[in-house]
Amino acid sequence: MTTLSRTDIKNILIRSVNWIGDAVMTTPALSVIREHFPGARITLLANPMVSALLAHHPTLDAIITFDRTGTHQGISGRLRLAAEVRRLKFDLAIIFPNSFDSALVPWLAGVPKRLGKCSDGRTLLLNGRYHPEHQKRSGHEVEYYLHLLHTFGITGTHTPLRLYLTDGERQEADGLLANHGLTRDDFILGINPGASYGSAKRWYPDRFAGVARRLTMEWGAKVVIFGGPGETAIAADIESRLSGTAFNLAGKTSVRQLLALINRCNFFITNDSGPMHIAAACGVPQVAIFGSTDHTGTSPYQEDAVVVRSNADCAPCKLRKCPTDHRCMTGVSEEMVIEAANGLLNNLQALEKDRRRKF
Repeated sequence: MTTLSRTDIKNILIRSVNWIGDAVMTTPALSVIREHFPGARITLLANPMVSALLAHHPTLDAIITFDRTGTHQGISGRLRLAAEVRRLKFDLAIIFPNSFDSALVPWLAGVPKRLGKCSDGRTLLLNGRYHPEHQKRSGHEVEYYLHLLHTFGITGTHTPLRLYLTDGERQEADGLLANHGLTRDDFILGINPGASYGSAKRWYPDRFAGVARRLTMEWGAKVVIFGGPGETAIAADIESRLSGTAFNLAGKTSVRQLLALINRCNFFITNDSGPMHIAAACGVPQVAIFGSTDHTGTSPYQEDAVVVRSNADCAPCKLRKCPTDHRCMTGVSEEMVIEAANGLLNNLQALEKDRRRKF
């Protein structure tokens, strides 16, 4: 496919990725699409969690939410969704995921231009095919999505990760924290001990608790524990080890509430996870603990972040569960994380002092 004409494209469908963290990493690409096609109507096709996360994003005019467990389940559901998409008469579909299924609906809907990675046996479903093995690019996923667009002549300003909150959502987060005795003057340390992909990505609750205990004493921080519905036991373990001094929100927040509350944090300590990328988009300084996954591709895409890992010989294996001794995580000590956190905070404070002297 040749370079796309800006004037011919009036109605764009973007098929979103399915994981929260991956969706955050596509936000610079969303901004490039908007800049390249300033007059087009842009619609996101996404699952419920990603739809919620990217609500209020100014690059988007509309969001279509698909439900694979309900209305859009199975072949009949995909046909139903394709009929909905067909009625909107899109000129162009940009397909971020690599799966066959993600390209099927735009093809069934008859979208005339369909761009995506050439993978998973979906060559015939695409008429604009991205071959990343033919491209020179950095290893980060943010760059991957930008290079996909650049292949088809879709270019623009390279922006940071961006998510957006309403004033009402900010006020709700303030109120929830205030109800637990946390004020705007408190230094809030967010702890995120979960990782939905699997246990291989998770550092240990006792070590998270040990780090939180030390930094509470050294920094005078107040601890807020985050996590999804499947991570409540891990969070409860940490809460008990901190003798009730932490505010445990695991399993108690919507996607939008999670975003607003992470945005209120002053510092974040986390596994490789969706909340890690949300913190990066919010500009929250963080220490990210990596084990089984590849930090070169999915590390926090921000300057104010430090990755801590043990350099295990078997990592990254990208497995959900470790088949051996989990050495990639056992090799990460509390002291390593505390040293990284103190180093980052000290650097940020020194930069702030220097900035104040200049002004």
